[in-house]
Order: sequence, then C-alpha cells, then structure tokens
Amino acid sequence: MKIKSKALEVNLADYHVDVAVDEKYSVLQEVMSKYYGLMEGLNIFLKELSHPYKNWRFIVTEARRYSLEYFHLLKNHPGGPEAASLLFEILFDAVEACKDKEVVKEPPIRPVLYKEVGYLGGDNSRTFSGTARTEKVINLSFRSTGIITQFNLKVGQQVKEGDLLAKLDNVQARLNYESAISAKNSASSQMNTAKLSLERTRILYEKGSLSLSEYESAKNSYETAQASFESSQRKIGIEQEQIRYGFLYAPEDGIIAAVEAEIEENVTPGQNIAVLNAGTEMEIALGLPESVINRVKRDMKVTINFPVLDKLTFSGTVTEVSPSVDSNTATYPVRIVLNDGTEQIRSGMAANITFNFGEEEHGTRQLVVPPISVGEDGEGRFVFLLNEAGDKTTVSKNYISVGELSSEGFVVTKGLSHGDKVATAGLQTLLEGPDRQVFKDRCQRDDFSILE
Repeated sequence: MKIKSKALEVNLADYHVDVAVDEKYSVLQEVMSKYYGLMEGLNIFLKELSHPYKNWRFIVTEARRYSLEYFHLLKNHPGGPEAASLLFEILFDAVEACKDKEVVKEPPIRPVLYKEVGYLGGDNSRTFSGTARTEKVINLSFRSTGIITQFNLKVGQQVKEGDLLAKLDNVQARLNYESAISAKNSASSQMNTAKLSLERTRILYEKGSLSLSEYESAKNSYETAQASFESSQRKIGIEQEQIRYGFLYAPEDGIIAAVEAEIEENVTPGQNIAVLNAGTEMEIALGLPESVINRVKRDMKVTINFPVLDKLTFSGTVTEVSPSVDSNTATYPVRIVLNDGTEQIRSGMAANITFNFGEEEHGTRQLVVPPISVGEDGEGRFVFLLNEAGDKTTVSKNYISVGELSSEGFVVTKGLSHGDKVATAGLQTLLEGPDRQVFKDRCQRDDFSILE
C-alpha cells in the first residue's frame, strides 16, 4: 500500500523494528496450534508483546480476550495452566507499565533584577565609528597626457622610493622636444649671423664709413638674436621636463593600496591611477557631531577596538580636530593616531573609538551602584554579585566600600569592577533556602529587567 503522507512515512520508518516472538510465549502458540484461524491473530499479539515500543492498550485488550473467550482451550490443554499464568503476568506487566512516573519537581527559579556596574556620569563615555588608514596616503598620477605603455602596479605591492611604476608613450612631449631643438638650432644660426654682421658694422663705423645709428641697429639685432637663442635653450629644458612627466616613480617607500588604471589606457594630467600607503603609523579618521566636538581636544586619549580583532583594545591620541564641518557628512573631521598598533590592523578596517569625557574632566573615573542594590549587616555594606559559569548563574555576597551618595547611586571605592552585575531587586529571596544561589540556564539576561 502506498502511503500518501510523507510525515507518516517518515514516522513509520523511525519506529519500524523487525520483531521476533519471544520464546517464553511459545506455550501460548502450542495451546492454539490446532486452530489455524486463531494463530494469525495470536502471532500479531505476541509480536506486539515482543516489540520494544509496546501498544499497551492493544495488549490489554487481546490478553483479556484470550483469557476469557478461549478459557475452554486453556482448560483442556496440558499446557493450559502455564499459558493462563502467562496471560495474567502480561496483564500485571501492563498495570506496572501504566503507573504514573514520579515527577521530580525542580526548585523554583526566583528571578532577580540586576544592573551592570558603571561609571559615575555614564553619559560621559561616548563611542563613535571610524576607519583605519595609514597616516600618509599618496594619490599617484601623471603630469602629462598620453597612453600608458608600461604598468608595474598591483594591489598590495611593496615599492621602494625611485622605483619606476608606469610610463606613457610621450608622443606629444617628444614632438615638442624635437621642435624645441629645431628652434634652438635656428636661433643659434641667426645669432651667429647677427654677431658677424655686428663685427663688420663696428669696423666700418670705426673707419667712419657707417653712421652711429647703423651700428646701434646691428648691435640691437645681435642682442635680439642672442635672447632668442637663450630662450630656445630654456625651451629645450622645459620640453625635457615634460618628457620626464611621462614616467611615474614611487615618491616614497610604501604599499600600493589601490589601482585605478590599466595598461594601454589614455590618461590625463592629475588623473588618479593608484594609491600609495606610505605612512609608518596607522590613524583613525572619523566624523563627530556638533554636540560633542567642543569636548574633544588635541592630545586627548581615547580607547580603540576593531570588531574584526576580537578582544584586542588599543589606545590612541587625537592629533587633528577640524574647526569646520564637512559639508558631505555634516560632521567635524577628526584624526586619531594609534599609540600601539599591530600588523593585523589594515587600512580600511572599521573601528570603534570611545571618548571618556568624564576622565578628561574629572581626572579619575568612579564606579557607581544603585542604592537599592546595597545592603548592610554587622560586617559592613555588601551587594549580591552575579557570577556566570557556563549554563548556570550563581550569586555571592560581596562586601564593598562606598563613598559619597550621588544622584546616580553610591560611589564604590573598593570591592567591584566595571561591568560586574549586581542584583537590584528580589534580594530577600536570595537569602532563603539552601539553593538560593543557583540560577538555571533559562535564567539569562532576557529574564531580567535592566534598570537604567
């Protein structure tokens, strides 16, 4: 028969067991062996008895039926008494199996409210997001127009100062250079001609054959030709410089962070083709809102952590604070240098920067707990400290030293650390019963209310 329900098919497959009739039930088979009409039903009954997952309702019904309706067969057969005893045993087993199991009642879980120990003036600590970058980022570009004919740039490539990174075809620059050489040769020829003319005119002038004005005219012509020659020489130097603009060299040691052009690409002056990270230190760039920018000063210490570098915390120092807002982000740009960087920090990584304004304003940070969490006995003041260990949370009585009472609670001078969890309600239940310290795995943070 084809089973239409997939769920039923899976369920039957899970509980399907090949069952063999237990030998102790052979006496029942012997009693009924002459009656072939009964044997098929009996075998089904005995297989159910031998099955690891027994259907006791079916077993009790069948055992009662064979005991009463076929009692005359048991009475007349030599093995009848043994078979009857076996049927009664089956019924007693059914009674035992159907007894209610003892319910173990777990001790009740008494929820408590708690709060993490924080600093006095908690709003004085603010965290903002930023991006890591090297302190010196250089955008590489040509100062000339042309097609790239040589390109030795790859992302992540380390370069040394003076390495040739790329080259242009420099067609126009070379043409201009050749034109400048031609112009220089022409100017040189004109200067030499003017010089010879000046010599002849001077000799004739000294003999009185030419007037002073004619001599002065020849002298001016020579000076003009000489100035033109000197100008053509400078022009050659300029065109040589233009040819050098078609070669891109590494300005400093560093690592190529980005490549934005390819070989055979036509580029223009100033077009960015690559980015060079040349700095030796890492810095964090971020923007701060106007609500906190006036509290941030140069040389201010901050705490930095990177989400991808779990459990690593770094210190940093504010180096730049912009006096004007960035029109694109409506925030004030700030730069922070890491004091203790590592090679694991890469340019572009997201960072969380925490500014402890209270520490800057008050010098030291003070821990504070709610007054409701503090109790007192003959030995002093105490709190109930929550200790998490695996799937359990226990509480312990922790004696503390407190200072003045502020609007936020008692200032703690000894006995607690930042981030400790202290009970703030349900304290009386923690004092009752030998198992008062045990909190089961379902007693997690979500079961508590957190007092702000």
